Amino acid sequence: MKDARGKILLIDDDPFFLKVLSDAFQETGFLVFTANDGVEGVKAFIDSNPEVVISDLIMPRMGGVSTCLEISRRAGEKEPIIILLTSMFQGAPHEHEIPEMGAKIHIPKSTKPFDIVIIVEQLLDRKKHQRLAE
Repeated sequence: MKDARGKILLIDDDPFFLKVLSDAFQETGFLVFTANDGVEGVKAFIDSNPEVVISDLIMPRMGGVSTCLEISRRAGEKEPIIILLTSMFQGAPHEHEIPEMGAKIHIPKSTKPFDIVIIVEQLLDRKKHQRLAE
């Protein structure tokens, strides 16, 4: 599979949600890696070097906050776009100037999978344009 659209790492302990979100990204041309918890997620990040990491907040073994912080620490200067999915709020997806709970982007888990894909596409496009402007 051609990975021209980018690599995505999805971390969630809910197999159904992981499958639905994974399918949405694969159908739009992304190469998708998955992990069932934060420990597996950090290992998958090291192995796959994705441009985007999307993590659930509440997971066994290592929660989303610790996972996002550890991935950020290990990434160094090549930090991916890190998104935290949570069912703890129902508002619109939002972005913080500085990371909160390990991620700048917070998206409610109730957001439709293809809407999450669109948000990721926009974030990747913005990051690409920022690099070109530097």
